[in-house]
Amino acid sequence: MSLQTSEHDVVIIGAGIIGLTIARQLLLWSNLSVVVVDAHRPCYGATGAGQGYVWMSYRTPGSDTWELAGRSKQLWEELAEEVRAQGSDPLDVLGWKRTGSILVGRTATEAASLLERVKLLKKAGLRAEYLTTIELKYREPSLEVGEEGGAALVPDDCQIDARRAVDFILKCNRCYVSQGRYAEFFDESAISLSSSKKGEEDKEAVKTSQRFLCYKKAVVIAAGAWSGSLLKGLVQEPDLVPEIPVKPRKGHLLILKNPETNIIQVNHGLMEVGYIDSESSHSPEVGAEDMENLPSISMAVTKDVNGSLVIGSSREFSGFSREVDENVVKDMMARAGEFFPALRNLPCVLNQFKEIRVGHRPYVLDDKPVIGRLPCLPKVLLATGHEGNGLCLALGTAEMVVDMIEGRPTKVESRPFSVQGRFKIS
Repeated sequence: MSLQTSEHDVVIIGAGIIGLTIARQLLLWSNLSVVVVDAHRPCYGATGAGQGYVWMSYRTPGSDTWELAGRSKQLWEELAEEVRAQGSDPLDVLGWKRTGSILVGRTATEAASLLERVKLLKKAGLRAEYLTTIELKYREPSLEVGEEGGAALVPDDCQIDARRAVDFILKCNRCYVSQGRYAEFFDESAISLSSSKKGEEDKEAVKTSQRFLCYKKAVVIAAGAWSGSLLKGLVQEPDLVPEIPVKPRKGHLLILKNPETNIIQVNHGLMEVGYIDSESSHSPEVGAEDMENLPSISMAVTKDVNGSLVIGSSREFSGFSREVDENVVKDMMARAGEFFPALRNLPCVLNQFKEIRVGHRPYVLDDKPVIGRLPCLPKVLLATGHEGNGLCLALGTAEMVVDMIEGRPTKVESRPFSVQGRFKIS
């Protein structure tokens, strides 16, 4: 059976929020044609299980990702305004809400660290406010942190609904199908970087299970936690490309639709300050076998556009398992119950009222995404390793990748995210 052949300027491998927003950026800000291919459907990986926080509160001013996060948040805000200007409600279209974020601490030590964080954020130009336990109780009556606790409020932080945002971006991208500038092939695996003979000419192509996708300008690998292994499988001489150590970090997201959860009042996006350590925690001295036995649970609670209670978060290294672990779900409920006493009275298993989503965050040991060209294959770019920040960093990442493809200076310094000098060739 002969494979079909099509020609494009850019091939994007990966239909999560990163890959789809890169496609959107190319369609809007270049004249290039784009095709997106994925072994699964959109939202299969980390995107579909994302809580949707577009936050600056838990980031550190001056860190490598600070500027990228700020730029990406600005682009999300501009997109929400564009939706509003077109006569639609960003809440309906994107699940966009300027909820503000609150980081909470329950000990004197955590409260002191949050006070210092507020000072840093304000110095960096953000609106931020330290809340005492009394002030926090006024803002979030259902929340309990104890007498020694405190909180950091960043009122301009936002959240989106990942699946609504993806649907919106897909709809926008598909507007370019009639112009011959956009195509998508889902449930179709990329197999190799190959060549396809067109007449007398050999053309560079991504070979999939069903076709050759010829490309002129670039291939972008934005396949989340699968990106490192996928890269090795695509190239003919894998020993010549650097080892991109992206690990899948499994996470559960619990959505409670039970009307009983209306007894829990949630006015902001909420997260315990320990989440910051949980996100960046790693143990270089611990072997891979041991890492699989170190799940981490931290409280992250908000309400979505439907008024459902959304509870996170869990992190564990357990390969690509997609099985729901009821023990992890119970631990998440128990952790949330430490902050919201009313949740302790709800049954742990609400099968008819709950939805559990499982995804795999693309984790890199140095806690920053990988964005840039491969030195040995200059037409191949990577956009992966965003861990739990893919939704927040998507638009800034897309802008950076497209500027690289078009040969324009990037709006945000890209060197911290580059491949060159960061990873070794195996």
